[in-house]
Amino acid sequence: MAEEKHDTDEGLGLLDGEYPGDHSVEDPELEAIKARVLEMEQEAEKLKEVQYEAEKQLIMSPQTSFFYPMTHEEKIDADNRSVYVGNVDYGATADELEIHFNGCGPVNRVTILCDKFTGHPKGFAYIEFSDRDSVKTAMALDETLFRGRIIKVLPKRTNMPGISSTDRGSHRGSRPRGRGFRSSRGGGRAQSWYSPY
Repeated sequence: MAEEKHDTDEGLGLLDGEYPGDHSVEDPELEAIKARVLEMEQEAEKLKEVQYEAEKQLIMSPQTSFFYPMTHEEKIDADNRSVYVGNVDYGATADELEIHFNGCGPVNRVTILCDKFTGHPKGFAYIEFSDRDSVKTAMALDETLFRGRIIKVLPKRTNMPGISSTDRGSHRGSRPRGRGFRSSRGGGRAQSWYSPY
């Protein structure tokens, strides 16, 4: 009795969506893509390790103060040991500023303020020293040249809770500005209007 050969997908051991001849040779482009994906996964693992080490060093660093909230007295003390530096070049780094002010005394921290939306530097910084006497020494660097610009050095002021330097007060003598109600000027009838915006 002769056996019949069936040319069905089951007889060839193919999966759904595969065609006869797919198993012969892998596509070289597909192999290159697989190799690149494997390389990217290895790079991602290395980046995770580097990030973990950096975070571990940051936590272990004695200079980190943002992991615990400072009391009001600690903030005042830090402000009394700090200076404001204005007209700082936008390309300046914290290390360059620390080197520039290092002759005034040991520097605890350099903070270059950046715009929260763009991430670009605002052009000023704060330098916190280890002791208060360094602030007086740093004042001698007022109107000196740093990266081609004349910088302004002032003692850092302490913000008082509840008092804002940008508070312009209420609308002194002006009309309230609102959207819900408008009156006509000639003593006519009042009109109300609504804007969905």
